[in-house]
Amino acid sequence: MKPSWTIGNEGLGRWAIVVILLCFFAGSANTAPTIKADPPAQTTYRNPVLFADYSDPDAIRVGDDFYLVASSFSSVPGLPILHSKDLINWSIIGHAAPRLPSPTFDTPQHGKGIWAPSLRHHAGLFWIYVGDPDQGIYVTTARDPRGPWSPLALVKPVLGAIDPCPLWDEDGKIYLVHAWAKSRAGFNSVLTVTPLSADGLHTDGKDVQVFDGHAAHPTIEGPKFYKRNGWYYIFAPAGGVATGWQTVLRSKNVLGPYEDRIVLRQGRSAVNGPHQGAWVDTPNGDSWFFHFQDRGAYGRIVHLQPMTWKSDWPVMGDDPDGDGTGEPVETFRKPTIRSGAALTSAMQTSDDFAAKALGLQWQWNANPRSEWMSLSARPGWLRLSAVARPQGSASVFGLGNLLLQKFPAESFTVTARLDLAGLALGERAGLVIAGRDTASISVVREAVQLGVRVAVGRKVDKDGVDVDGPITPIQGSTVWLRARIEKAEQANPAEATPPARFAFSTDGVRFQDLGDTFLVQPGVWVGARIGLIASAPASSETPRGHIDVDWFRISETH
Repeated sequence: MKPSWTIGNEGLGRWAIVVILLCFFAGSANTAPTIKADPPAQTTYRNPVLFADYSDPDAIRVGDDFYLVASSFSSVPGLPILHSKDLINWSIIGHAAPRLPSPTFDTPQHGKGIWAPSLRHHAGLFWIYVGDPDQGIYVTTARDPRGPWSPLALVKPVLGAIDPCPLWDEDGKIYLVHAWAKSRAGFNSVLTVTPLSADGLHTDGKDVQVFDGHAAHPTIEGPKFYKRNGWYYIFAPAGGVATGWQTVLRSKNVLGPYEDRIVLRQGRSAVNGPHQGAWVDTPNGDSWFFHFQDRGAYGRIVHLQPMTWKSDWPVMGDDPDGDGTGEPVETFRKPTIRSGAALTSAMQTSDDFAAKALGLQWQWNANPRSEWMSLSARPGWLRLSAVARPQGSASVFGLGNLLLQKFPAESFTVTARLDLAGLALGERAGLVIAGRDTASISVVREAVQLGVRVAVGRKVDKDGVDVDGPITPIQGSTVWLRARIEKAEQANPAEATPPARFAFSTDGVRFQDLGDTFLVQPGVWVGARIGLIASAPASSETPRGHIDVDWFRISETH
């Protein structure tokens, strides 16, 4: 990021002298950026760049386009692919895993599934390596990041292997670095490198433990493999999700030994646990680093840090004392992109269900079944079948047919217009907030009468039970349901529990609050999610009734 200047033959005037002094004090490409004051608003961005639960982000550039992938655990479709032209504005363009490969995921498996993927582009293909701690390491490829992607193929079947990332070396050899989940393998805090076959689909040699983080970098995981100026680099977070730091390892040998350095930590900033992400360069050679921040019920949101190189070590964020360990910036100048690149993109949230497919923001709570929904039964509406709760399930937490999306902001309002005429006796449908605690506002059919009620479940990840509130009868079969999520006020961002309130209307104009304030809790390894529910009693063998959803709208509030 060193500025270059051309001075004419007329000599150095006063203005030129000022310019030279500014360049001198601004530093060079080998000096970490120091933020003294916010630049003009039109040239800056503000973190986070993605206020949504895209945990463990990895990103690459291909030409003038940037692509990002993130963990999806047991939500389906999995492995969301995001696209951007400027590293700031993103939209979802597809998913690399339309279904999860094991029939285990035909029912909800909270906290399990596919963790911390890596995304690379090599030999004309996009590659994603991803770990399932209960199965091993998978790979999928595609010519186009929008898909289709090849079925997930098991590369390394081993219990506890997570967070894989490949490196194609100049000699044609392929190496895969990964971490370990203590809950499955019995140990963690070490990184392993495995040689791969020439096609990248199989292991081809013995594992080598290249780093032990127990002493200085406990819980080291999430490694990303790079090579620059003859150095092999492993970027890896350590210290835990909520309070950790970003470690970088480097060696002249792919199998080590590696020296280590902390290059990013919270410091004086308000950003806890800044780590786990991706180094991306722009066409002009600037470097940037994506990482997440644990924000409790909001999930792990995504920040972008400027990154420079000093003595072949990366420095991230703001490094005012020049010791090589940066801290997160709140605002910074926007990345330089090629002139004329389109920047118009926005994350998908609302849906009017007019398309032939669901919006890409939606994910199911388990591998979906065709009978759960239809967009053709009533064109312009989403039809959701009332699916029977599993036998023994006392909470919506166990329903696979929850249709959910991520929280998109600190405070926002969701409103949906529903036609409940198709509900059968004992069935219910409406809005749901899903986490370790759950809450829903739904319309219930009792005999010929429809009524609205709020249900709340506490610690449902540990066999908690949903408790129904009193029912409020309504006239007619059309209802507007609303959930208002307010900004969390906790001092510790990782403990954020935003308050939520429910309301309903029968005319779309006058809304009546219902139920008490609900403090939203995160899910298992994920933030809370919000969406739609349609369920029937456990005794129902097949879907009988249904609801039709006209639209689902999210508006951010401040």
